[in-house]
Amino acid sequence: MKIIRNSLICVLLVFLALMMGCTQPPTEEMNDAEEAVTRAENDPDAVTYAGNLVERAKESLALMYEEADAKRYDAAVNYANDAINLAERAINEGFTESLRVREQAIATLSALRPQLVETQDRLDNAKNAKLPLDYDSIERDLNTARNGYDQAQSAMNNGRFQESIFLSNTVRNSLSGINQKLGTTVMEVVRKK
Repeated sequence: MKIIRNSLICVLLVFLALMMGCTQPPTEEMNDAEEAVTRAENDPDAVTYAGNLVERAKESLALMYEEADAKRYDAAVNYANDAINLAERAINEGFTESLRVREQAIATLSALRPQLVETQDRLDNAKNAKLPLDYDSIERDLNTARNGYDQAQSAMNNGRFQESIFLSNTVRNSLSGINQKLGTTVMEVVRKK
């Protein structure tokens, strides 16, 4: 009977020793989470295009620290894993969105060049036809559009794709206004004949 009792005590002591060993902070998981969140915070595409995920990863990291401080290590590991997953998602989504925006900037800018040429041709035709227009004003507007195009091209060349899209859309609106003036004047002249 004593042998069984001593054996049970030994088993209990081994079990308690194992339990004590499991109550250490999950430093490896916590370090991995810190590294993942730092990578996301330092990734410009993640910050620009997936900032909400970066913020959620930082929140999970803060909760991880709270749980670790309270010695709730299982919960700390869960928050560490959440932080890692969110940070990696932010980096991946940021990269994907950056590519999409870049392609959109290229397409938007590419469509502008022919519009500039077409608008200049229409203006030249209006001058040749001696249509009653304020050519100085229209030339200023067209020069402003050309400058906007150059700025959009520069923004794209320097990786500022959203700025390039914004500037390209501004130029497109300006060209649309010029073409509308030219078209309205042509219609008025045709009606008078």
